[in-house]
Amino acid sequence: MTSPAPQTSPTESTAAQTRVNLADVTPPIALGPLDGRYRGAVAPLVDHLSEAALNRARLHVEVEWLVTLCNGTTTVPGPVVPGAPTLSDAEIAYLRQIPATFGADEIAELAAIERETVHDVKAVEYFIKRRLDSSVAVDALGETNLPAASELVHFACTSEDVNNLSYALMVQGAVRDVWLPAATDLADQLADMAREHADVPMLSRTHGQPATPTTMGKELAVLAHRLRRQLRRIDGAEYLGKLNGATGTYGAHVVAVPGADWPAVSKGFVEHLGLTWNPLTTQIESHDWQAEVYADVARFNRILHNLATDVWTYISLGFFTQIPVAGATGSSTMPHKVNPIRFENAEANLEISCSLLDTLSATLVTSRLQRDLTDSTTQRNIGPAFGHSLLAIDNVRRGLKALNVNAPLMADDLDANWEVLGEPVQSAMRAASVAGVEGMENPYERLKELTRGQRVDAARMREFVAGLGLPDDVAARLADLSPAAYTGIAARLVEDYLA
Repeated sequence: MTSPAPQTSPTESTAAQTRVNLADVTPPIALGPLDGRYRGAVAPLVDHLSEAALNRARLHVEVEWLVTLCNGTTTVPGPVVPGAPTLSDAEIAYLRQIPATFGADEIAELAAIERETVHDVKAVEYFIKRRLDSSVAVDALGETNLPAASELVHFACTSEDVNNLSYALMVQGAVRDVWLPAATDLADQLADMAREHADVPMLSRTHGQPATPTTMGKELAVLAHRLRRQLRRIDGAEYLGKLNGATGTYGAHVVAVPGADWPAVSKGFVEHLGLTWNPLTTQIESHDWQAEVYADVARFNRILHNLATDVWTYISLGFFTQIPVAGATGSSTMPHKVNPIRFENAEANLEISCSLLDTLSATLVTSRLQRDLTDSTTQRNIGPAFGHSLLAIDNVRRGLKALNVNAPLMADDLDANWEVLGEPVQSAMRAASVAGVEGMENPYERLKELTRGQRVDAARMREFVAGLGLPDDVAARLADLSPAAYTGIAARLVEDYLA
């Protein structure tokens, strides 16, 4: 016996027939949140880490290689290839305008070429050669040597010679021009908050339990100090590049032009691009530098994640109050709520970013024998990895701006936990015992009996101290002590050591 077919109501059937296919909507709808909902926060990365930015970087590398072959480097005078024309300043300027003016029309043109070549780097070569065509170049420059240089475009290069340099330039630009300034602004903002609240006392919580008091500023300073240390590492990163042919041997270079000092030419060219030359590679530049940068960014992310979770907890304790945004809704049903959404959003984006960065770091350092293609697909996710981190930075910065320190509540919290003074009292007793004061035996055990697992108010603590028989100056010092005053040199540490 067969089961009856499921029934579809007329309304459902009509909806299925008339529903708009969102994939067909113009302009196209973004599949992911970075290019949709959060575009505004991450848009600066598009100029560095998008597919179009990759192709522009390829154009830049190809153009500069052509100029090098014709005119040489600072250490190897040109032409490198015998018979190559020496390019004039006007011709070099014309060539450099090719990547500089790479916009919407050029992106579409290059895409059309790639549909024919089914090879992205070869399409870039043909795109440049179109602009060296005699009719085009002559129209732009008048009499010119550029058409004669056409076959030097992509000369002796494997695709990876162009790609590794392009990615190095892209990541370098994204880090230095976008990510690092945003991350530095966040660390500076946090440092300013630390200084502002350096002397605001706060009860610590180790293992979630009341512990030796600190100040809000000192705790924020710890996180700012940690973030800045990672930023110094990232700021000092090396960006490596190579140009040495299909398996790193300069094989085609030497056969075509045996008289050239190709390692010197390669080194001068790579350094001219602003990169560090890698002299020993397979077909690919080994990507170790990328793994190093991504690991440092991921570590920054994880410290920032620690900040987000700590601030979230301080908000839940009431130590921070959030400034409501006019017109905003905290909950669809509970009108009183102001949720810490900026920090929760940051947590999620930092976790996604770290996952991508960890995968990039682990995958890119391995390439089978002299080359496999896993790095090509992997590197296309560099943009999302940095995008989720940049989005998190933006959320944390906005979240921190909307916080006020609730000093009165923190003071009440301290006053409800006088038992935390068991630590300084027993330490004073130990010092007195060493100085020869009688009756200071078993200080830790006596304070443990007084305080462990039970509340001790001010009167009980002072009564206990008064009965110890401490020297007058020590007794007076302890009598004046309170949880709020027991913050050591926390404020001075912020002033002295937070750069």
